[in-house]
Amino acid sequence: MDVRPGGASEMIFRGPDGEAFPNNGVYLEVVPNRKLVFTDAFAEGWRPTEKPMFTGEITFEDAGNGETLYIARARHWTDEAVKQHAEMGFHEGWGICAEQMEALAKTL
Repeated sequence: MDVRPGGASEMIFRGPDGEAFPNNGVYLEVVPNRKLVFTDAFAEGWRPTEKPMFTGEITFEDAGNGETLYIARARHWTDEAVKQHAEMGFHEGWGICAEQMEALAKTL
């Protein structure tokens, strides 16, 4: 991970049966402790990818009372990509990620 605009975003998502789903892209916007925007439309060095699926936007906002509002948005290139991502377990996976971040935050 090279967390800066134009830096590499290289992740591997794993399915319940051990399937690997590489997701390589770049960060488009980075605001420390506030916002991350990344896409798989480009690889490191701004090389276009063959089949982009989505751009992700993660924001963190002060919700008051020591709480943080976490918002995750996925903006897909096509309706086909939305369907494919859902079939891959996208919603469940991002939900698990949010639960893991909440558990970690409670230990801080």
